[in-house]
Amino acid sequence: MTPAETRTIAIAPVVKTVQVRASQAHAFQVFTTRFSSWWPSTHHIGKTPMVNAVIEPKVDGRWYEVGDDGSECDWGRVLAWEPPARLVLSWHLDGDFQYRTDTYSEVEVTFTELDASLTRVTLEHRDLERFGLENGARLRGKVDGGWAGILDLYGVAANR
Repeated sequence: MTPAETRTIAIAPVVKTVQVRASQAHAFQVFTTRFSSWWPSTHHIGKTPMVNAVIEPKVDGRWYEVGDDGSECDWGRVLAWEPPARLVLSWHLDGDFQYRTDTYSEVEVTFTELDASLTRVTLEHRDLERFGLENGARLRGKVDGGWAGILDLYGVAANR
């Protein structure tokens, strides 16, 4: 095989941005430690209704949901924890929102201070092709619209 035949075809990342009337530190804090206050409870993978969503504040921390029966469902891990500027999470959910232990895509969130009370938050969901081209493309189609609405909810919470 030639190098061109063996290369992986990339699926374009999903990139969404929102500006919030908050300091960089507050924007980061709302996204991470108050994650459950703005994440839609309808967006869960557990068998029971979700009552909490958690990002543990450390590298290799868990990113998961808690159901109303106390069950926990992992979504991924914290790959980078750099308050108040950056967070990277592994996303182990494939195009059918099934948890995969063998691979993951990445969600990077950056918090750029524009002035003391205005922050640009950029979310990039990338490496979708790790799930295979068909599954990754299906996942991209689902998260492209999903992240826009979710960031809108986050923006409302961060602007308070």
